[in-house]
Amino acid sequence: MSEEQLLELRGSVEDVVYRNNQNGYSVLTMNCDGIAATAVGIMTDVNIGDELRLLGNWKIHPGYGEQFSFEYAEHKMPSTSASILKYLSSGAVKGVGRVTARRLVETFGENTLDIMQNQPDRLTEIKRISKSKAEEISAEINKIFGMKEVMLYLEKYHISALESVRIWKRFRDNAVSVIEENPYVLCEPSIAVSFERADGIAAALGRPGDDPFRVRAGIMYVITYNTGNGHTCLPLDKLITVASGYLKLSQEIVSSAAAEMISEGALVVAETDGRNFVFLPELYKSESYAADRLELLLKFPPESITGGEMALEEFERSRNIEYASLQRKAILQALTGGLLILTGGPGTGKTTTLNAIIEIYKNCGLKVLLAAPTGRAAQRMTEVTGFEAKTIHRLLEVEWDNEDRPRFVKNERNLLDCDALILDEMSMVDISLFESALRALPLGCRLIMVGDSDQLPSVGPGNVLADLIASERIPAIRLTEIFRQSMKSLIVTNAHRIVRGEMPEITRTDSDFFFKAVSEKQKISEDIVNLCSTRLKKAYGYDIIKDIQVLCPGRKGELGVTELNKKIQQAVNPRVEGCEEIRLPVYTLRCGDKVMHTRNNYELYWKRDDGSEGAGVFNGDIGIVESIEKGGMGADIRFDDRIVSYSRDDLLNVELAYATTVHKSQGNEFNAVVMPMYYGAPQLYYRNLLYTAVTRAKNLLILVGNVSTLKKMVDNNKKTGRYSGLKDFLKKGEL
Repeated sequence: MSEEQLLELRGSVEDVVYRNNQNGYSVLTMNCDGIAATAVGIMTDVNIGDELRLLGNWKIHPGYGEQFSFEYAEHKMPSTSASILKYLSSGAVKGVGRVTARRLVETFGENTLDIMQNQPDRLTEIKRISKSKAEEISAEINKIFGMKEVMLYLEKYHISALESVRIWKRFRDNAVSVIEENPYVLCEPSIAVSFERADGIAAALGRPGDDPFRVRAGIMYVITYNTGNGHTCLPLDKLITVASGYLKLSQEIVSSAAAEMISEGALVVAETDGRNFVFLPELYKSESYAADRLELLLKFPPESITGGEMALEEFERSRNIEYASLQRKAILQALTGGLLILTGGPGTGKTTTLNAIIEIYKNCGLKVLLAAPTGRAAQRMTEVTGFEAKTIHRLLEVEWDNEDRPRFVKNERNLLDCDALILDEMSMVDISLFESALRALPLGCRLIMVGDSDQLPSVGPGNVLADLIASERIPAIRLTEIFRQSMKSLIVTNAHRIVRGEMPEITRTDSDFFFKAVSEKQKISEDIVNLCSTRLKKAYGYDIIKDIQVLCPGRKGELGVTELNKKIQQAVNPRVEGCEEIRLPVYTLRCGDKVMHTRNNYELYWKRDDGSEGAGVFNGDIGIVESIEKGGMGADIRFDDRIVSYSRDDLLNVELAYATTVHKSQGNEFNAVVMPMYYGAPQLYYRNLLYTAVTRAKNLLILVGNVSTLKKMVDNNKKTGRYSGLKDFLKKGEL
């Protein structure tokens, strides 16, 4: 919303009712010309007595009534004797209490703050203020003034309070001069202002379009933006073409800047098949390290387990199982070699093959660790193997560094204690996480990687599983035979038909795969809501929270995640008068809602039902809102056997999860999956997205919509193409 459309509120702060010190979210009582008002929003270092100009809108809170929700704030230091006394008495300045505050204001009046800042020697006129204490008070007030001056400077560019805090931490008193010299420093990851906004600030400062700082920042923006699409690198020629078009500058200027960045190490270039590819240094390091580490594992494999065939035959006898030839080959490879990729679609026996590998390893005295990318995937791995599996983050013992970036306790200096590591759902593992796992792997440790290469690739950058298989350097066995018991499932057989580019069987009504032909968007939406709220419960006893999941290709539109979530919530968990709610920018949360955490947060504390405690909630974790604080200031959310207490600001990373995207569903399995079939953005309607959705269903799959859309998805085999270096780095290691 533009500033012209916002209302203005001016006044002084009477009370700070609530404040989140991490992100600045505050609830303030304001004195606006004698009239009390409640204001809520992000505000750094706000104190009683501060004079504010706020821009926002009035909103009605269900528990607290009318509040002014502000988006922008102009912060002024108190100027009258009364407001200065209030400000200093609040404890805003370290070393100044109520008594000292009164003495200061009685002595210096409206000049108090100016004297504290610029004439510290005069503070010794006050009883019990020594010269050293006067200097300490002056240093503290100068620190506060410095930050507020930076904030005042940034406010005119609509830099948020949270961003202002990051800028102050990074540059301190030099912030204004640094920004005026190079506005594009605001694009640094530690600050994370978008290139477009930094470009706007640069334009306001009169910087030319071919400013070298702008060219370099634009190049970095293009390559960083593409990591969000899964690429770990870009062809140099393509990077220059795209960046020059984006910046509206000649390719010569951009090419020259890119060459400088490469020579300085700000970017890394590697040649493959005569074409140069450009990497961010950290992603180049991740892919090259992974290739080198795997090469080392290939050169120095663990000792082969003697009597492997006999051990397998004994396992078959004890379990009354007879493994197929490819399964036997995979098991024996795991026993004789140090590396194995086990891949295959549903019903091909990956789990039973994996169980044999684990059991024989353990019978031979090997210490085996199991891990998967998400909590749900790890839980499912535990259920199907009978052995504890952890998330990869938990296995590697994630912590935060001084700049709030995750790091792992387990690494090359503190290795995992295991003889074999088994990683499941490898299609979801991005290159950075894979690198971290390899760094913690002891030399001589076996590594078994399990996944379905036909599923969607990881959300993060990299194409790990596909690259490993395509390199042909790592032993890989693809199970293809669908076993008899799985042949009974139309979900399984249709999934394999989809992979082959064949239309699934959609006319049968006696199995677990149903297609309901509906032509209009509104009717599709109504049918999906009806299935979730009443029909599946009545027919199968399925619960909307525990059993049913709506999967959508995208988030937007009437049949996207956002709208379907709202409609399903209205049907299954409507508003009840008198019950607390939390209104977020997109959704309103209520007790009993099914929700998803959408961004890794390694600092959120949880408590298990058994009393144990820990930290870390991850992107994709699904839970239930158990309780909401009065006034919607926070909520408790249950994730399986863990309870996590969220502040209101933490809840900005929580959304309704009755419906979610297919990408977000990876690693999960649901008793019933419902999916709309109505054509939308072409980049979201392709074969392996459909395949991934179908294979999330355990017992029941219902597609609702147009047959033509289903056919287009089956026919569209344009997989999400990604530029990455792992495959080629592995191939070069072969030379």
